Amino acid sequence: MPAADSFPIIPRDALFGNPTRAQGKISPDAKWLSWLAPHEGVLNIWLAPAHDPDKARVMTKATARPIRQHFWPGDAKSLLYVQDKDGDENFLLYRIDLETGEETTLTPFENTRVQVVGASETIKDRILVGLNNRDPQFHDVYLLDLNTGALTLVYENNSFAGFMADDTLTLRMAMRQNEAGGTDYFRVTEGEVEDEPFETTAMEDSLTTGPAGYTTDGSLLYWLDSRGRNTAALYAQDTATGDRTLIAEDDKADIGGTIRHQQTGEVQAYSVDYLTTQWTAIDPAIGAALDWLGERLEGDFGISSRTDDDRTWIVWNDPLTAPSATYIFDRDAETLTAFYVSRPELEGSPLQPMHPLEIASRDGLTLPSYLTLPPGSDDDGDGRPENPVPMVLLVHGGPWARDSYGFNAAHQMLANRGYAVLSVNFRGSTGFGKDFINASNKQWGLKMHDDLIDAVEWAIEEGIAARDKVAIMGGSYGGYATLAGLAFTPDVFACGVDIVGPSNLETLLSTIPPYWAPMVKIFHERMGNPDTEEGLALLKAASPLYKADRITKPLLIAQGANDPRVKQAESDQIVGAMKEAGIPVTYVLYPDEGHGFARPENSIAFFALAENFLAQCLGGRAEPLGDVLKPSTAEIVEGEGYVKGLAGVPG
Repeated sequence: MPAADSFPIIPRDALFGNPTRAQGKISPDAKWLSWLAPHEGVLNIWLAPAHDPDKARVMTKATARPIRQHFWPGDAKSLLYVQDKDGDENFLLYRIDLETGEETTLTPFENTRVQVVGASETIKDRILVGLNNRDPQFHDVYLLDLNTGALTLVYENNSFAGFMADDTLTLRMAMRQNEAGGTDYFRVTEGEVEDEPFETTAMEDSLTTGPAGYTTDGSLLYWLDSRGRNTAALYAQDTATGDRTLIAEDDKADIGGTIRHQQTGEVQAYSVDYLTTQWTAIDPAIGAALDWLGERLEGDFGISSRTDDDRTWIVWNDPLTAPSATYIFDRDAETLTAFYVSRPELEGSPLQPMHPLEIASRDGLTLPSYLTLPPGSDDDGDGRPENPVPMVLLVHGGPWARDSYGFNAAHQMLANRGYAVLSVNFRGSTGFGKDFINASNKQWGLKMHDDLIDAVEWAIEEGIAARDKVAIMGGSYGGYATLAGLAFTPDVFACGVDIVGPSNLETLLSTIPPYWAPMVKIFHERMGNPDTEEGLALLKAASPLYKADRITKPLLIAQGANDPRVKQAESDQIVGAMKEAGIPVTYVLYPDEGHGFARPENSIAFFALAENFLAQCLGGRAEPLGDVLKPSTAEIVEGEGYVKGLAGVPG
């Protein structure tokens, strides 16, 4: 088999630039198709008649920051989308009238983050929204008329973290964190929250237990629930009697997504995602449709949009080694019509398969993981290269999140450049039961980090990775893990790439967004309480900032200036500590980004810096920088000389 460097380089633009189309949807009345696509280089919302997709028109006029989420309201008279300002995560809600094209800001407030509290199958022109414009910590609930923009106060909130409504848009439940770090659930009766909770969870169940919505008639309340068990099972609770019925469970993973009946709201199918996603149908007709699709689509697929009558679906398909595609599925005619390919420029590229696998931690946990290998390295396709290769340990954020099976642009780029790429669901990752999450309590920089080191050792012992050529890279918690990796275990990694990673856990907790304050107890219980001597000591011991002088390997740091979760100071302070200690570091700042990169120009620029940094460190190949920084807002604050080809390149 030829070596990796004999395969064509996949251009960065093809992986991280604008997709040709994305987020395809069909209107509830089946009359319209909508999607996101570039207009003058920026993702905007497009609309076309369902019977004539070629008659498309652009509906929005975003000129800098891409629109990344759009929605159809039930009455299909308008399109809705949310947008923030330069990554500050203060998302406002916007409406575009289908008939006139007029755009309206439905939540015209400063420093406000909108939440959708409830939508209805029967009341199609109104929704419930939460707004924190009165008090940044708490979201008041309003009834929003989508066509007039009128906001009517439903509940002034001074203590609750969230609410749930039924199909009549009546508040039925309020949620609040309790002293133990779990959640108390209160009934709402005639607009008043009852004094005593009707359900409660301990901290141990707080990330694996919660309500999953009412049926349309309000008679059933679904729960994903791990109380009295390990993995979260799906239950239906009779709202009149409180009786609960077990619908689905799995020993290895939590019940994940569901498909609900469009009119009744009853569960028709459910998914379990352990190493890969598996759907189980309860409704025979849904089962037959999923089976029909499974026979015709390679790889993973799912439903992204459905009409009210449920006869037409928009179906996405991820073949993994080809660009994802989206189809229009007519259930009655049993036809699958091509809608679009998201990134047609990737067709024919040497995309590599992802290998799901299990890695054992040193104390006996099973770590569900994913490995992608460079092209030409695995002759027999067994998921092991013929000879050890350089490797990037790519760590997910959260940490209460997970890596999953499927197309991953970072995996594909890094593999294409000659690296094995390993993503590990370390303890604390979600989806694998509460025991796996709770094994991470107060283990930042300790056993959570051990899991990552164990995965590296596994890869070396398996002949996958060359011991002296392993990098660590990640965003958010993955950025923290990168800093911890270089500071706490400086001999393991050859270099690191940190994207918006916290360096000081004490300052991280003291600067959380105000709307996270009602949930702060969970951070204290799972990370350490800075208000106690023991907790503060734990946080400081787990903070890379205090061990910055131990970092000896090359480090690239990227930060969004407007990040509300991991403030710019988190990167500034460790860069300052490294400079003071005379340790080289490269620091790139994006003045118009937040917790990650929304603008493709900035994403492309970052991955250009990252791949050239890794090439210098690990010896892989890289697409030259060229003038990639010119369209971006990237500011090289420190260390331009440590990235291959960067010195002297204008920003």
